[in-house]
Amino acid sequence: MEKHFDINADGYSVRCKLFAQKDARTYARVVICTHGYGGSKDRANIAKFAEKETAKYKTDAVIAFDWPCHGQDARKKLVLPECMEYLTLVVDHAKNALQAQDVFIYSVSFGGYLTLKYIAEIGNPFTKIALRCPGIRMYDLMRANVSEDDWKKIEKGKDVLIGMERKMKVDKQLFDDVAASDVRRYEYFDCADDMMILHGTADTTVPIEDSKTFAENNVITFIPVDGADHPFRDPKLMDFAIHTIIEFFAPEA
Repeated sequence: MEKHFDINADGYSVRCKLFAQKDARTYARVVICTHGYGGSKDRANIAKFAEKETAKYKTDAVIAFDWPCHGQDARKKLVLPECMEYLTLVVDHAKNALQAQDVFIYSVSFGGYLTLKYIAEIGNPFTKIALRCPGIRMYDLMRANVSEDDWKKIEKGKDVLIGMERKMKVDKQLFDDVAASDVRRYEYFDCADDMMILHGTADTTVPIEDSKTFAENNVITFIPVDGADHPFRDPKLMDFAIHTIIEFFAPEA
């Protein structure tokens, strides 16, 4: 069962999709899935994960949502604090509306960076956290996607359009905020036992060494996936990643 819904609160409208075996009012366990930069809640890999998660744990639900300026979201300008607001609203929905006793999160790339920022700066509401190819050096990754001409405009205080499937406005404040929220400056020892990072050895978008070093520094389980690129295009390698995360999310005996 798939159901689209919006969370409307505090002036925001978060576009969400819920996956579950059956339509119920409450779910004891909810997994939040977050997509990467330029992606959306409608990515095939999210649907595949949700299908396998809810088949394995038939009373679980999975919620995917669009980050600001992504997918069907109505916002036009990417603002970092609004990303935190969106994740807060989704977590609150899982805990309050769905009455989840355990909330998990599976985040990819840009979503992985935002999840780490959230945990460090706002708090950790998650029972377990799985990250795939997280953007550890997010400022450098974003800066690399801006042309020199556009960067000159940004430095002059102007907005520029960047993006993949859809364009979004960005400005110097966004880059300043990302630089200030460098997740390498934080420690994650308190939640390290409940966190896992997977990263492909053939990832040419986000260097695997970033994840490896970050995991080592925080004593987080790190799993290199031989031959996997950034989006895990090889179906067998994606299946391996999904299986590994689902097992990691298994209920404790």
